[in-house]
Amino acid sequence: RAAVPSGASTGEFEALEMRDGGKDYMGKGVLNAVKNVNEIIAPALVGKDVTKQAELDRFMVEELDGTQNEWGWCKKKLGANAILGVSLALCRGGAAAKKQPLWQYIADLAGNPSPCLPVPSFNIINGGSHAGNKLAMQEFMILPVGATSFTESMKIGSEVYHNLKKVIKGRYGLDATAVGDEGGFAPNIQSNGEAIDLIEEAIKAAGYTNQVRLGMDVAASEFYTGASDARYNLDFKNENAPESEKIPADKLQEVYEGFIAKCADSSKIVSIEDPFDQDDWASWVKFT
Repeated sequence: RAAVPSGASTGEFEALEMRDGGKDYMGKGVLNAVKNVNEIIAPALVGKDVTKQAELDRFMVEELDGTQNEWGWCKKKLGANAILGVSLALCRGGAAAKKQPLWQYIADLAGNPSPCLPVPSFNIINGGSHAGNKLAMQEFMILPVGATSFTESMKIGSEVYHNLKKVIKGRYGLDATAVGDEGGFAPNIQSNGEAIDLIEEAIKAAGYTNQVRLGMDVAASEFYTGASDARYNLDFKNENAPESEKIPADKLQEVYEGFIAKCADSSKIVSIEDPFDQDDWASWVKFT
């Protein structure tokens, strides 16, 4: 058994998931992917050694599917959602065959003799393509780096999240506590800096000052105006966005630097994901 993730914003370099299209489920059905699992992938795997994870993954991607684009194997024929689901199920089966817990089995496959759980990231404010508000940036996250266990991390994340609801309700009213696609709150604010202010207030209210760090998934490709214009539209959900909201990459970098400076003495920003368009390599180089 396995569950395959799917996102509202995907880059052109990502593997291709298969959807049915048409009217049913608003085109989001996966019956064709399921059919590919049942009629193509499963029969071809019967009798193979379930503990040969890398070998089986390569077999599915390169031999059963075999589709490529200019960036590599793209899984277009069978669908990445079909192949990944089976791969995850095979991994669970391999762990069962080895009589190991899944985490230990994965660590062994990775050659990691000392596995440990990473610090979780909690996506607590949604914007971008994940929410119907005015925020351009897609995810604002907290990372409980001060926790001594995963259990404590969950406790901190939960308490900050619920305090954030109180903060948003107190500032904007109850109708501002709706959530986005990934469960984070989606208050109808446009200032990305204001989102950070809300989170910092929630961290303080929860009593975890200096124990939490901040992260962002900007998903900047979603509001990039294109290579010919090469600007970033911070009001991209507005068809009549003013020109003042469309800024070049160097100005967007200044926005990030402002966020980092703003939080330097409190909940430091330790992660900024996809700060520029996936093809805006010059800006990536300058930022890193």
